[in-house]
Amino acid sequence: MTEQRQIVQEKIREVEEIENTIKQYKVIALASLLKVRSPQLQKLREKLQQNAHLRVIKNTIFKRAISKSGNKPNLDALESHVTGSTIYLFTNLNPFKLVLLLEKSKVKTTAKAGDIAAFDVVVPAGNTGQPPGPIISELSAVGLKTRIESGSVWINRDTLVVKEGETISGRLAPILSKLGIKPVEACLLLKTVYDDGTILTEEQLHLDVEGTRKTVEDAIRFAFYLSVNSAYTTTENISFLLQKAHQDAYRLSINEEIPTKDTIADILRKAHMETLSLKTWLDTIKAKSEKD
Repeated sequence: MTEQRQIVQEKIREVEEIENTIKQYKVIALASLLKVRSPQLQKLREKLQQNAHLRVIKNTIFKRAISKSGNKPNLDALESHVTGSTIYLFTNLNPFKLVLLLEKSKVKTTAKAGDIAAFDVVVPAGNTGQPPGPIISELSAVGLKTRIESGSVWINRDTLVVKEGETISGRLAPILSKLGIKPVEACLLLKTVYDDGTILTEEQLHLDVEGTRKTVEDAIRFAFYLSVNSAYTTTENISFLLQKAHQDAYRLSINEEIPTKDTIADILRKAHMETLSLKTWLDTIKAKSEKD
């Protein structure tokens, strides 16, 4: 078998293997491989292995597998989204659960020049473990005050060197690496998802979890107030409505002096207080009259 024929056979086997994988899962996700390095990808594979099958596939091979997989509705619509450096995720998870899972599966990694800080990076005070030498001027160049103690370079105080969202400079990146600080979070960013016939784009997959939670909480609170004010009983408000009805009935009984076994004591107490108040007022009028 010639080398070229062998390559063709390998490609055919790969296409068949991908076809079988496509048949096993209802969700196919395309994620960008930009800025995701090999060690980070390996860690992401380990974190996701229970929920998703990750595979790097040449776009031409994947398109060929799509064209041969006729058992999936609207699968050919995914072909136009197969562009750029891509990793493919095969799963049976709901696409939005997959997005949340990827968000939770971020991997912290060392920085390179031009990377974006994932959080405020503070270099702590203490021993750097580095011997005196060029490191002193390197630390000074990024705003770190140092001293030499017991044959090592020490940083004098906790120092903020880069804020969240800022670019990590070429000077700072190697310093953070030497100090063992990993200020960058790597994750897979979904570009497109095929979900059993439906194509979801990156914009549609974006989740504002906190905003959605607040919206739902507000809706629940407003619905609760509305049901209470309109006396519309539900499982959630029936206890509150009964308490409110009891309190309203109690106040009505007291204010209108309609005695019941629950209110008679308070009605008498109220009458007694009013009598005392009236007596005090009459005594005041009488004293003023005698004085005049």
